[in-house]
Amino acid sequence: MNVNANDATQKAADATKDLVNNAADTAKEGVNATRKAASEAVDKAHETLDAAQKQINPVIDDLAARAQDLANRSIHFCADTSERARRQLQHASEVTTRYVVDQPGKSMLLAAVAGAAVATALIWGSRSRP
Repeated sequence: MNVNANDATQKAADATKDLVNNAADTAKEGVNATRKAASEAVDKAHETLDAAQKQINPVIDDLAARAQDLANRSIHFCADTSERARRQLQHASEVTTRYVVDQPGKSMLLAAVAGAAVATALIWGSRSRP
């Protein structure tokens, strides 16, 4: 009976060893399947991001070009407006100078009236303050 017990024990040990080996193989397969699924998910995420970037890049480039165009037009508009204002101011100065040369008496009278008006406004403004 001792031989039978040893055989049974050996068979049980072998069966347990096979069961443990099978469980380990199954666990390895599960880990490998999980790694493969995770790798595929990462690859798909990269593909999705690449596709999104390919769609977004032209939009960003277009917006940047539009912003640059708007900035250039604004700069040119300001430069043109500044130049136009400078010319108008120069013209007004020339017209005023010509008027003063042509009409010195009227010019002095207008200057005196304008000075009196400003002085009156300042005096009234200072009196109205508490």
